Amino acid sequence: MDTNRDTNRDAGRGAAGIDRRAFVARLLRACPEALVVTGLGSPSYDAFAAGDRDRTFYLWGAMGGATPLALGLALAQPTRPVLVVTGDGEALMGMGGLATVAAQQPANLTIVVLDNGHFGETGMQRSHTSLGTRLADVARACGIARADEIRSIDEVDALAGRIAAREGPAFAQVFIASEEVPRALPPRDGAYLKTRFRQALGLGPI
Repeated sequence: MDTNRDTNRDAGRGAAGIDRRAFVARLLRACPEALVVTGLGSPSYDAFAAGDRDRTFYLWGAMGGATPLALGLALAQPTRPVLVVTGDGEALMGMGGLATVAAQQPANLTIVVLDNGHFGETGMQRSHTSLGTRLADVARACGIARADEIRSIDEVDALAGRIAAREGPAFAQVFIASEEVPRALPPRDGAYLKTRFRQALGLGPI
């Protein structure tokens, strides 16, 4: 076994990592025009804590579905920036979606993965990203040329600029602290969330 590699698997996260709530709040403030899709669990709580928006679609289930859903949205709304905010566990569940994003190359899609190296919704078991999987490398291998590792909250503004400019597809792996934060629960009514999101896009009910 390569003991140096094993020792360094968590090195990107640092002793504390980035404050997830502060990062998401700052990113969403900097991207007021973005259509946002959040992965289930903590990313949805983080986005809601930053301020509920009718252009945010919260996923309460469908683990692994955030990126494929956002890809469809990006293809349907090519003039609008589309932002995925999800976690490492959810991203790991749907890694095949990265290959499909790369095949489609939507310039307006950015995937942001909040990576604490744990499955936060099921008991904080260690996820594959704390056991050697480097998601930014996976995204690049799939064909997403712009795939960054973010280690400082000060990188938010540059990321927001790329989102607004629609310089995608892009991927950002954000190394966040593993401490749990209080839950802020967004609306759970799927029909309501769908309807208000469609209305925000100027579309009628279905």
